[in-house]
Amino acid sequence: METGVLVWWVILCVVTALNIFAWIFSAVLLTRIKTTLSNTEYRLKQWLLWLSGIYVLGCGFRSVLPRVDVQRICLVDSWLSNIMIGRSVATIAELCFVIQWMLLLRIAGRDLGSDLSVKLSLLLVPIIFVAEIFSWYAVLTTNFIGHVVEESLWTLAAILLLVSFVSLLPRVNENMKLLVMTIIGTTAAYVVFMSAFDVPMYLSRWQTDTALQQQYLSLSQGLHDLSTRWIVTYKWDDWGEEIPWMTLYFSVAVWLSIALVHAPDFKNSRKLEERVRSDRNMALPD
Repeated sequence: METGVLVWWVILCVVTALNIFAWIFSAVLLTRIKTTLSNTEYRLKQWLLWLSGIYVLGCGFRSVLPRVDVQRICLVDSWLSNIMIGRSVATIAELCFVIQWMLLLRIAGRDLGSDLSVKLSLLLVPIIFVAEIFSWYAVLTTNFIGHVVEESLWTLAAILLLVSFVSLLPRVNENMKLLVMTIIGTTAAYVVFMSAFDVPMYLSRWQTDTALQQQYLSLSQGLHDLSTRWIVTYKWDDWGEEIPWMTLYFSVAVWLSIALVHAPDFKNSRKLEERVRSDRNMALPD
């Protein structure tokens, strides 16, 4: 194994261990503060915790057994490196991740009185569900255009999330502003990364294949190929272009997923003047 690839793999494995420890710590902490939370808030955090747990395990599985689906390459020669297994794990984990964001945004929009955020939250899961369909199309047929559409849809979902939290920023008090601004900054950085690196990478690969008149697999051919073929490679040339997004995905995205469990209650963060204005309007005679 080339040194660069080995170092990267070791880092992924260490990060995975730390992520699992962080999730366990979060679960213990939630149990300890249970009595300080309302039943509604505790149930929400439980949902966020278990959805995060699935995402942490899914990303951990893909970190310990890295693979790149379309190229059918992997780092560990094991039946667990089967591309079908890896893609299935990724699909479940990613849907759990976006459900986390949907729940958080929906609750935030409802508690802060933002109909826009509530409505946009309902679009996140359908968008990513469609993105997963295109991801499977790319993996089955080896046609990178599926990944172009998939990553574009992830970018769109992130833009909707960004717009939602920007609209919520004027509605929160000073204590909550740091959290909302952190979400805005992280989401904006994600949109830039996807637009400048990820989507263009897959688009370039598709254009190259088109120029070479690449013959794609049918869905049935792809299903057989997906289930039976994986290529073990330790070369930096094969992994180098995948390392940036995989490293960020299996670290920063997982940390965000765990952090969502500890998001404070938006209900008590609405600006005081808005509450006063609302109470005053309710007191006015018809």
